[in-house]
This record gives sequence, structure tokens and C-alpha cells, in this order.
Amino acid sequence: MANDYTSILERDGEWYIGFCPEVPGANGQGRTEDECRRSLSEAIELILADLRDSTTSTRE
Repeated sequence: MANDYTSILERDGEWYIGFCPEVPGANGQGRTEDECRRSLSEAIELILADLRDSTTSTRE
């Protein structure tokens, strides 16, 4: 199942910095916009997986 999230990218010198307002703590960076988006996407996946794991373990 695919989900869509907002990504906000800003240029900071030679780097792009990104964050996702819907997923607190999800940040990414890269030298190009594509690298930044990939980094941010990976951060979102990791955070959501961690949240799913912690929710599942509290139900057991």
C-alpha cells in the first residue's frame, strides 16, 4: 500500500534539506533534490516501521 506525504525541500548552500510535516522527526538531505527526496523517503519508512513495531509489541 502506497501513502503520499508532503515533502518540503529547501536549498542550503550546496545541499538540499527536506522534512515531512506529517511525520515528526522525518528529515533528509542530499546534494540534489532527488537525493534529498530518497533520503527523506527512507527516513519516513524507518519511522513508520518503528511505530508499527512498537504498536504491535504493546498489544502482545
